[in-house]
Amino acid sequence: MDSTTAITTRAAEPSRRRRGKLSSAPVRLVGLLAALLLLLSLTVASLAVGSKAIPVTDVLQAFRAFDETVENHLIVTSLRLPRTLLAVMVGVALGLSGALMQGLTRNPLADPGILGVSAGAALAVVLGIFVLGVASLTGYVWFAFAGAGITSVAVYALGALGRDGATPVKLALAGAAVTAFLGSLTAAVLLLDVATLEEYRFWAVGSVAGRDMAVVAQVAPFLVVGAVMAVSAGRSLNTLAPGDDVARSLGVRVGCSRIFSAGAVVLLVGGATAAAGPIGFVGLTVPHVARAITGPDYRWVLAYSAVLAPSLLLLADVLGRVVARPGEIQVGIVTAVIGAPVFIAIVRRRTLAQV
Repeated sequence: MDSTTAITTRAAEPSRRRRGKLSSAPVRLVGLLAALLLLLSLTVASLAVGSKAIPVTDVLQAFRAFDETVENHLIVTSLRLPRTLLAVMVGVALGLSGALMQGLTRNPLADPGILGVSAGAALAVVLGIFVLGVASLTGYVWFAFAGAGITSVAVYALGALGRDGATPVKLALAGAAVTAFLGSLTAAVLLLDVATLEEYRFWAVGSVAGRDMAVVAQVAPFLVVGAVMAVSAGRSLNTLAPGDDVARSLGVRVGCSRIFSAGAVVLLVGGATAAAGPIGFVGLTVPHVARAITGPDYRWVLAYSAVLAPSLLLLADVLGRVVARPGEIQVGIVTAVIGAPVFIAIVRRRTLAQV
């Protein structure tokens, strides 16, 4: 064990004893495998459950021996497979970005929207509809991604002003200010044009329905790169946890570490928001659940968040199809209903809320 790992481990040990339920690496690995089995089960359920229930045997047969003359095969491959893949990808992105944001800002209530990413994406989509008449999901993706990237750069530039540079508190304050400003601009445009509001509201509710493989293919490269960056940032987040002074004393380049993590957040949240719209509570609540299971080691927190978040999103999507059959409730609404009680529990249980 090197000096960096030793110091960060000792700094986190009291919290680990207090909060970590799975205390050893083998036990954590078994827990992670159990979470992966849950994710696999929900993936199969997402392919089978809907306005028309499809037997699991038909789902498997659609991949083993696809027959375009069989209706169930067409439903699975052309309708449910894209939304299931997108739900998994968006869930992974939101879970990882939420854990990154909470570690980056050392704020237990930070979520992926804290840097203004979601607000920037929303404004860009609204302007694309209002000015250029964009009316397709594939068009929304690029506008949302551009807005998320530009806004994140602007927030970081504002947070870096002053002698201390981009501290966690200044980044959070800059993100809150920019989010409020961009939200006002978005509301103003929507109030001026009813047609834009009608187009925008279907994207803004947060949904994985109606997305095809073209949308999946567009955002996949960004989400994959962002996920790799996020996983590789776990060690640096552990080093930053005891404080900037300790991290600097260990030779860590704090500014570079924050920029790297923020870049991963932009790719993850920008891609997820562009493809599915703003989906709340997933990035806020899942990292707390992961931390309650594993303790404060961000390498494990990120791994568990990457598995539990898509499980939550798939569960919400399946529930949305079941409770309103033959229609459905959008996944962004269901996650809010599920996430609100968890958020209240996080606020009430201070030991769970601490990062």
